[in-house]
Amino acid sequence: MRIKTVQAWWVRIPIEAARQHRSDFGQVTTFDAAILRIETDDGLVGWGEGKNAAGSAGSYGALVHMLNHEVGPQLIGRDPADIGVIWEMLYNGVRHDSAARTGHAMPQLARRGMSVAAISAVDIALWDILGKSLGVPVWRLLGGRKADRMQAYASGGWAAADAIGEQLKSYIARGGFKALKMRVGAMDGAAHISAARVRAARQALGPDVELMVDAHGTYTVAEAKRFIHLVNDLDLAWFEEPIIADDKPGMAEVRASGAVPIATGESEATRYAFRDLAVLKAADIFQPDPAFCGGISEAMKIGTIASAFNLRFAPHLWAGAPCFFAGLHVCAASPASFTVEYSLGANPMIHDLIEETVEARDGMIAIPEKPGLGFTISERFLEAHAQRN
Repeated sequence: MRIKTVQAWWVRIPIEAARQHRSDFGQVTTFDAAILRIETDDGLVGWGEGKNAAGSAGSYGALVHMLNHEVGPQLIGRDPADIGVIWEMLYNGVRHDSAARTGHAMPQLARRGMSVAAISAVDIALWDILGKSLGVPVWRLLGGRKADRMQAYASGGWAAADAIGEQLKSYIARGGFKALKMRVGAMDGAAHISAARVRAARQALGPDVELMVDAHGTYTVAEAKRFIHLVNDLDLAWFEEPIIADDKPGMAEVRASGAVPIATGESEATRYAFRDLAVLKAADIFQPDPAFCGGISEAMKIGTIASAFNLRFAPHLWAGAPCFFAGLHVCAASPASFTVEYSLGANPMIHDLIEETVEARDGMIAIPEKPGLGFTISERFLEAHAQRN
C-alpha cells in the first residue's frame, strides 16, 4: 500500500447571523480549517485537519499551499503505515536522514507553527488510513480505550453578566452537561468585568456544576493574577490560557499566585513545548490541539508527559471533524485524560461536514467504533465550501 494522492482545501463555512458570537477575535462569521485528503493506491482514504488561526476563523491559504505543494509531493509513493517515520521526516526536513541515523532531532528552522500544523493534518489522515486498512478504530492502535463514553464539557459562554447564567443553563438542557466553560479576558476589557460575569454564572448554576473559564491568552500576568484574586471563592475547575503562551515563566507565576488550576496548550506545538511547561510547573492541565500540536502521534506523547508529571490531559477540540474525532481517540487511550471539549457555539465543521451525528447525552460523548477515525466526510458539502485559491 502506497500513498497515491494528497489534496488539501481551505474550507470556509458561513455561520448564520443568529448563531454568531463576539469574542476577542471579533464577530465570528465563518468556520475555517485546512482539510486534507490522502488516498492510497488501493483506494483507502484518510482525512486530516490542520489549524493555524485562533478560534474557528482565519486565513488558511498559506497552510493549504504548503500541504499541496511542499508537503504533499514528499508523501507520494510512501507507505502510509510509516506514521512515525513520516512525522520525523517532515519535522527534520533536509536533515531527516542524519537525524534518523544519529538518533536525535535536527529540525528545520521553521519547525513550529505552520510547519507542525501541516504535519498535524498529515498525521491525523495517516492514522485514519491505518485504522481503516486494519479494520479497527484508531484507539485500538493507540493501546485501547478506557471507556466507551467519556465525560464532556460544554464550551461556549460569551453572554454578558445579566444573561450568562441562562446561556450556560441552556447548555445543560441541550446535552445534560455537568461541566461548562465560558469566555473571559480581553473581550470584556477590565478583569473585574470578567469576574462579575463569572460570579453571575456561578450564582445561576449553583455549586454542583463544574465551571471553567478561558481567557484565550489575552491577559497580562498582572491582570491574570488580579482576576484569580477576584474569583478565588467561586470554585473554578480551571483557568484556561490566562496569558500569552510564549511567556511560560509568566504562566508559572500566574499558577503560583492562587489555587485555581491552570490549563493551557492549544497554542503550543510538539512535545518539547509541553516538556517546558511541565518542568517550569506552569500548568495543571495540558490542552494540545491535535490539528496544531503535531497530530495524534504528538498528542499521545504529550499525554504521556502529563501522566509522568502527575498532570491532567484535556485536548483542545474546538475544531472540525478530523481534529475532534482524533481527540476522541487520543482521550480514549490516554491515562491522563478526563474530559472532552464539546463546542456549543455554531460548529458546521463537525455537524455538517460529516454524515454522522455528533451529540452529547447525559454529559457524555461516545467514543467511535468504526474503523479509522470513525466518520464519513460529506464530499458534496466539502466541495461546496472549499475556497478556490
